[in-house]
Amino acid sequence: MRLTIAIVVLAVIAVGVVGAMMFGASRWRSKTDDLRTTLAAAPSPNTLATYDPREIATLPPPVQRYFRTALRDGQPIITRARVTWQGEFNMGTPAKDNWKPFTATQDFVPAAPGFVWDARIAMAPGLRVLVRDAFVAGVGSMHGAIWGLWPVVNTEGTPAIAAAALQRYLGEAAWLPTALLPRQGVTWTAIDETRSLATIRGGSITTSVEFHFGADGLIQSIFVPDRIFDNGKDPPAPRPWQGRNLNYQDQHGIMVPSDSVVEWLLPTGTFAYWRGRPVHIEYEYGLKGNGGVKRTQEH
Repeated sequence: MRLTIAIVVLAVIAVGVVGAMMFGASRWRSKTDDLRTTLAAAPSPNTLATYDPREIATLPPPVQRYFRTALRDGQPIITRARVTWQGEFNMGTPAKDNWKPFTATQDFVPAAPGFVWDARIAMAPGLRVLVRDAFVAGVGSMHGAIWGLWPVVNTEGTPAIAAAALQRYLGEAAWLPTALLPRQGVTWTAIDETRSLATIRGGSITTSVEFHFGADGLIQSIFVPDRIFDNGKDPPAPRPWQGRNLNYQDQHGIMVPSDSVVEWLLPTGTFAYWRGRPVHIEYEYGLKGNGGVKRTQEH
């Protein structure tokens, strides 16, 4: 009799846990879909537009070399992009790494400009943290919750998080290079023969990211000297931040990074906290059903 009662209790608990997980996932998905809908509402051209090398003639030399290397003449201008990611996220500290696998889907809309990143980090067997970062309608946000229910990160609406999210958008535009063209609101300023500063405005926020170009003409790294670092323990403070592209691949005739790592440059040393790679990329050019085109590619 006692064994039967124990089994029934365990079954009820299991059903409750599964129900809670399903509820959390559903609520999380609904909020993510709302953000994607708002992001997708940004105006887009009704017809296909294409890249013309003449539009980069006045840009700094390393930026010109980049576009000539990454794009082909007549490349369609990307109006939407969706990237599916795999990689590892460092849940440890600068003193001790603790890499955990993640998968994510990220939507970009250059006309906004903005993105929505929706990730799943496998912390342990049966335990997942859902993470959603976004820059939508000029608002930056970062949310994380165990199974979408119990918050571990909840930051939104401040100028600091908006600037950080827009800086991230600029750096990740390397996966849809036409988003870095001047026609997409990006201003390029020369630094030296290998570096240039990209500046963009989103909503009320204007921010910049330094791009370092390699001998092959492609983006070797990005750098921000004072991005806000928050470890959840100490007061948030500006720290140098960089992303490095380790390899490149051809994607629908353009060159995009295939392996990358993102790092904080802290007083105690370099802290790598993200490394990932695209496994599926989908581009849209113009509006679907109105002269637009969609292309996908697996890796």
